[in-house]
Amino acid sequence: MHVGAHQCLKWYNGGEDTLVETLNGAQLYFEVHGSGDPLVILHGFGGCSQDWAALTAEWAAHFQLIVPDMRGHGRSSSPSPTFRHQEAAGDILALLDYLGVGTFKGLGVSGGGNVLLHLATRQTERVRAMVLVSATSYFPAQARPIMRRYPDSLSDEDWETMRRRHPGGDPQIKTLLASVRAFADSYDDLNFTPPYLSTIQARTLIVQGDRDPLYPVEISVEMARAIPRSSLWIVPNGGHGPIGGEQWPEFVKTAFAFLRADAVV
Repeated sequence: MHVGAHQCLKWYNGGEDTLVETLNGAQLYFEVHGSGDPLVILHGFGGCSQDWAALTAEWAAHFQLIVPDMRGHGRSSSPSPTFRHQEAAGDILALLDYLGVGTFKGLGVSGGGNVLLHLATRQTERVRAMVLVSATSYFPAQARPIMRRYPDSLSDEDWETMRRRHPGGDPQIKTLLASVRAFADSYDDLNFTPPYLSTIQARTLIVQGDRDPLYPVEISVEMARAIPRSSLWIVPNGGHGPIGGEQWPEFVKTAFAFLRADAVV
């Protein structure tokens, strides 16, 4: 069945704040909660919008939260066989246009942070502030063998976690895993040089674990030096996505203060 752009596909349980629309060629599931400054919250690669459930419940009183499943993830489809961050960024821009959102703020972890880098460089005046957690300006050499091995390294527990996130089941998950392997040979999707990063106008908080096996701290330092209005938070003994567990309350407090610093009241 062909569904034209902006045509409603199906409402999900949750009322008028959850919807699937066809935008930029993808069927995108998204949720909108609260009111205030628009804040786009993007999950990591392999995750879904529900990963942020605790945060959306806490922040809905302060922001208009826009929380999508990125293409190919969760309840969203993908018109492409492999995930590309720049295409996902196009989806988010189409979603924001559909919702009538002009300027906005962003929070993204890992792949979601990479998508925010595309948004902040593609439409520099539109992104007012963003928090990037374990994002990267390029895929370094140390990450590529990990990406090649990752699809074959998942435990049974990992598979069950993925199945809970992705209603499309194993076929959807296998497509995502194929994208991870493709990242190992990708050089154009993420290729943000310092001069390119210097065009970003958004206030930017970069959060990085000092034990991240994928992206060394040096990349975050390079990004912080290149992005004009940036701050850098290195999490001691933190791995990839170092904001869970004991670190979660401090992250929520710090990210909230950063994103609310220039709130429109």
